[in-house]
Amino acid sequence: MLEIRDLQKTYSAGIKALDRIDLMIGPGMFGLLGPNGAGKSTLMRTIASLQLPDSGQIVFDGTDVLSEPMALRQRLGYLPQYFGAYPYIGCRALLRHMAILKGLPDNRETIEQIDELLELTNLTKHASRSVTKFSGGMRQRFGIAQALLGDPDLLILDEPTAGLDPEERLRLYNLLSQLSTDRVVLLSTHIVDDVEQLCPLVAIIHGGRIACQGATQDLLSDLEGKIWSAPEGEGAAVAKTPLSTSFRMGKAVSRYYFDENPGAGFTASRPTLQDLYFRVLDTGEAR
Repeated sequence: MLEIRDLQKTYSAGIKALDRIDLMIGPGMFGLLGPNGAGKSTLMRTIASLQLPDSGQIVFDGTDVLSEPMALRQRLGYLPQYFGAYPYIGCRALLRHMAILKGLPDNRETIEQIDELLELTNLTKHASRSVTKFSGGMRQRFGIAQALLGDPDLLILDEPTAGLDPEERLRLYNLLSQLSTDRVVLLSTHIVDDVEQLCPLVAIIHGGRIACQGATQDLLSDLEGKIWSAPEGEGAAVAKTPLSTSFRMGKAVSRYYFDENPGAGFTASRPTLQDLYFRVLDTGEAR
């Protein structure tokens, strides 16, 4: 269990990146959803003990992370939003080097684990290639592999699917679903579809604060009967800004939040996590 209590962080010029964050996260996949600049990466780095908060507490399975960071790092796998790689060194060799840096013994058992991770991430046939020559999807799969060195109990993934094409994203979805069965996996992203596809539990962060959190399905159930769609322009008569406007086959369709049917031209729509997301960003509230 990962427990985050009253976490606060303010940067220079008074920018409040974290504002009294409280979260309880058990085993499985947990989604942290928010726009760029919402505080997601600050929270991920703080949980990973890479920076200190101004105040608050982080506890993982009874260990105080802020006072015992090394105890957490022995059980942590972390994929940052951006990471580099040494040029001219092959994928397998780089994983072996990173395993040593992580404190794993340079023995047959570690080498076997690296081979298993290469197989898990579908990189075996590319094991001798330099990571700097990998495609975006292959780099992300390498990032997952290095995060899994040592079989961590806590896996933190910051924007793991950013920049991936649809095929690579689906491949990564399958991998992440396998990894979340027996450990805490914290997925931080601004891509709504990632969370809706993968995470039974979600929190939406906005302006450094948790705007809402809970079971994804329960949060969507609260919007049942309140989401309405109309072709762009037909909803203008209600004088209300839509939650979002998207295109399907070149035609714009707007989605609105109303407690009841707003009138002719509107169609009741099944709520999605994107509806909830834009509702929170617009009002600061889940409902």
